[in-house]
Amino acid sequence: MIINSAQGPGGKSKRFELIRTWRDRIFFVGFLLAILIGVAGLAALLIDVLIDGLGFLNWKFLANYASRKPLESGILAPMAGTVWVVGLTAIFTVPVGIGTAIYLEEFARKNRLTRLIELNISNLAGVPSVIYGLLGLAVFVQFLFNGSRNLTAGALTMTLLILPIVIIASQEAIKAVPSSYRDAAYAMGATRWQVVKTVVMPQAVPGMMSGIILALSRAVGESAPILIISSLVWVTFVPTSPDSKFTVLPLQIFTWVSQPQEDFRSIAAAGIIVLLLILLGMNAVAIWIRNKYQVRSE
Repeated sequence: MIINSAQGPGGKSKRFELIRTWRDRIFFVGFLLAILIGVAGLAALLIDVLIDGLGFLNWKFLANYASRKPLESGILAPMAGTVWVVGLTAIFTVPVGIGTAIYLEEFARKNRLTRLIELNISNLAGVPSVIYGLLGLAVFVQFLFNGSRNLTAGALTMTLLILPIVIIASQEAIKAVPSSYRDAAYAMGATRWQVVKTVVMPQAVPGMMSGIILALSRAVGESAPILIISSLVWVTFVPTSPDSKFTVLPLQIFTWVSQPQEDFRSIAAAGIIVLLLILLGMNAVAIWIRNKYQVRSE
């Protein structure tokens, strides 16, 4: 009796291999199309912003205050407010975030309470930013500063927003340090704090700094919390202290887009370009710091 090879075990394996190959190709083409569609949409938006905004991007635009006349409007006040908010947010966030991560990873006991705290930190990272804005309005503006919508209230609100991200990023950076490094330090008689200070931190700093700067980049681009906390537009002064009133670039861009005059759309596009350049600069700094510390650690 002659058995057809296509119906035998070898034929079945070839058929399954062919089906698997075509399935892989279909998934590859599908994912590639999804990526191309996303990149094409982003590129189209970016090109549209550049076409509208480059003509208004000049020194006058950077040095002027916001005005109801489009051709005289600028971003000096919102840009200064953004720098103030990011600086204060970094001052409030970095020590607390890194300290919390070090405690949870190196000192805290691994019990149910610790797991509950870490779970809640992860959940807080996904809370919508407008919720933090409402919380900041109630706690910082109304209770702590007696209704004063100042820079410190805005920075503290942004601290609540990005603190979970900084903690999680710092924890992951600490976890990435090989346990053999710690064991070697303990074998030489080092205390726990000496191990953290001289062994863990130098290895974890690149990941920590990258996470911190990326979290601050999110704070730069957020408008919902600041809209609730500040609500100021058309600001004609530069903040000079942490208790000054302020506005930021995303809020000013939102205000320009809401205006009926067509020229304000081009002014908003120029503001978007400046905001994108700031974000790209912060990401470049994060990459530079990470590479620098990685070379040192090696």
